[in-house]
Amino acid sequence: MGKTEFYLVSSLEKVFPCKRPEPMKNTTLSVWAGMRGAVQLVLHGSEKDKGSLWHSYRISVKGAPVPAELYKVELLPSDFPSWEAAAEDENYLTHEPGLFPDLLMPLEDGLIRPIPRQYRSVWISFPVTEETLPGTYEVTIEARPEGAGNAGNGAQQAEADGCQESGKQETAADGRERETSERAADDCAESARLSFFLRVGNVKPDKQEMIHTEWFHGDCLADYYHVEPLSEAHWAIMERFIRQAGRRHGVNMLLTPVFTPPLDTEVGGERPTVQLVGVTVTKGKYSFDFSALARWTAICRENGIEYLEIAHLFTQWGARATPKIIACIDGENRRIFGWDIPADSPKYREFLECFLPALQTELQKLGYDREHVYFHISDEPSEENKSSYLTAKKQAADLLSGYPVIDALSSFSLYRTGIVERPIPSNDHIQPFIDAQVPDLWVYYCCSQGIDVPNRFYAMPSARNRIMGVLMYLYQIKGFLHWGYNFYFTQYSRKSADPYRMTHSDYAFPSGDSYLVYPGEGGEPLTSVRAEVQNEALADIRILNALEKRKGRGEVEKIIYGEETEPFTFKKYPHSAEYLLSLREKLFDALENG
Repeated sequence: MGKTEFYLVSSLEKVFPCKRPEPMKNTTLSVWAGMRGAVQLVLHGSEKDKGSLWHSYRISVKGAPVPAELYKVELLPSDFPSWEAAAEDENYLTHEPGLFPDLLMPLEDGLIRPIPRQYRSVWISFPVTEETLPGTYEVTIEARPEGAGNAGNGAQQAEADGCQESGKQETAADGRERETSERAADDCAESARLSFFLRVGNVKPDKQEMIHTEWFHGDCLADYYHVEPLSEAHWAIMERFIRQAGRRHGVNMLLTPVFTPPLDTEVGGERPTVQLVGVTVTKGKYSFDFSALARWTAICRENGIEYLEIAHLFTQWGARATPKIIACIDGENRRIFGWDIPADSPKYREFLECFLPALQTELQKLGYDREHVYFHISDEPSEENKSSYLTAKKQAADLLSGYPVIDALSSFSLYRTGIVERPIPSNDHIQPFIDAQVPDLWVYYCCSQGIDVPNRFYAMPSARNRIMGVLMYLYQIKGFLHWGYNFYFTQYSRKSADPYRMTHSDYAFPSGDSYLVYPGEGGEPLTSVRAEVQNEALADIRILNALEKRKGRGEVEKIIYGEETEPFTFKKYPHSAEYLLSLREKLFDALENG
């Protein structure tokens, strides 16, 4: 039996089965309290292994200051990894369809089986807590064979057991262990032992200041798990996903469905109802039940969600109609607004006059004041629908006085007309907003941002995901928005999309755009390579801010730019993983030892 190869790579490597990934060049990984550090253990099965005797390996981690979390990096299919227009963009890993490493499946028993002639990896995460003692720790990762995982008969199993036993005897007689691996017998598996240094900083960076929202789709969870929307089963699932978003993925603002959000919905179509505010109409008068909203806000507060963004008040792509709103009339639930009711309906204005003040009062009672509640009119107005957007805005503007109103808006000329006071431009259209020094600037990217700028598609290198943190620091971005935390529908919400098989929402979005987490068994969310790398970008911002408070912005920028003579922009920035890995270590030295 041939030798299985093991070595370490950084968290910024995507390990494809047929391409040898770059080994770690630096044996040091630096983190601070409240952050995560991660490395990957790569294993490459020998081509001599014909499958008759596959060994499993038990992965163990010693020397770390916190228990390590182990995940098997699973491959997901994509036959739509990028837009055709991006074919000339060389900052992709590939433009070809294939299998892509993304899903992190918990490796609870620590057992992994090499696959012949394939590279695979184990993601090893170190969740450093506030109580973790600072210092430098030598961390050792060991892979020890556990016998044949696919023995065809008892004789083969006995042969495997004999190999392990002879290995134990040889080690005992030899009296010592080798540093990197030990040979059990000529035809048996080896153990591997690899080490690196984990540095835990003494400085306590402030909590995340930048507002971060990933649009949360509660209806997709009800649909995927086949539970009734807002049933107890649905609430339990949503709470798990909100906990993951807030405690692990740096989400501190959550899209709140006071009524079913009118997002990515086919004109004339409907999404499943996930309306948190009960509406009753009695003799033409509205009354509201906020009990479900109170439950939602309690879950949010418990999981670090400091801000709420209220579902858009008008439909997407032009703000021409009202969102779907269900009300109880004479004991029967009926839809009272939707695609058939125009945005400028006096009836809708009458509803908003009752609803918005009541909602705002209730939210303040629930602990979310006007500085922590954001409203939307409609997503991404354009020159073509400027008039309808302004008409819709007029319906609600006076009722939102004193509250921040944000909307995606990438047309700078349209911004100059005053249509949106707090714009969120895409990162490929943000430069004019930066040049004009627009205050409190946000940024977003989605499926359309596939050329030159950072994004998190399957087919992009992880460095293209993580560099977004450095860029947002440099341009003092106040908030980051992404539309897809868990969108498991096809485009326009026409039907369900299995996120493990249809990774592109029926060829609507390059794989990796529409969701950041996967729906696991029992309603548990499963994290991804992309989510963990984005966490590292958010951590980079916190570290840069901490160093700025100590040494000033000028000194921080010197470290960021190094020998570079031109400023970074959202279209021009370092592409290499090595730049980001080296920057983290430089920041550690400057913050801890400078």
